[in-house]
Amino acid sequence: MQLTHYNTSFKKQTFPIVLVCDNVTNAPNIGSLFRICDAFGVEQLILCGENIPLGRKMKKTSRATEKIVHYKTESSALAAVTQLKKDNFEIIALEITSKSKSISHHKFLNNKPIALIIGDENFGVTQSILQIADAIIHIEMFGQNSSMNVVQATNIALYEITKQLL
Repeated sequence: MQLTHYNTSFKKQTFPIVLVCDNVTNAPNIGSLFRICDAFGVEQLILCGENIPLGRKMKKTSRATEKIVHYKTESSALAAVTQLKKDNFEIIALEITSKSKSISHHKFLNNKPIALIIGDENFGVTQSILQIADAIIHIEMFGQNSSMNVVQATNIALYEITKQLL
């Protein structure tokens, strides 16, 4: 028998993870990020940028999770990340760079809160944030394309992080 939202035995849990979106501006992507923040027990979602679409298109994809996920908007991702670093978060950028390492080789610490930084749909995480990150991780891919949708990448990253923190 297929289970529903109401009869699963999943243990409800919140992890010390803040997801920081560096200029993610596509409404359906933002809606999906709300859903995965709920699904993976993310403590807070911070949407950074000047024009964050929180209207009908976002809500259609979020399926009301924007009502239960703790979130805030900030104009500057760099300012938000700098504050999290001062608050003793481990700053982890999800980006492919010449210095990034595979997510499967990164040991996520369970004694320090994590700020996972994801980037703009077209340009990724900004250089200024990459420079202050404690770690830059990427997802190994085996096809010709060198990137994937920001939501899909975030799903994979949150799965790996929460799996290690359990």
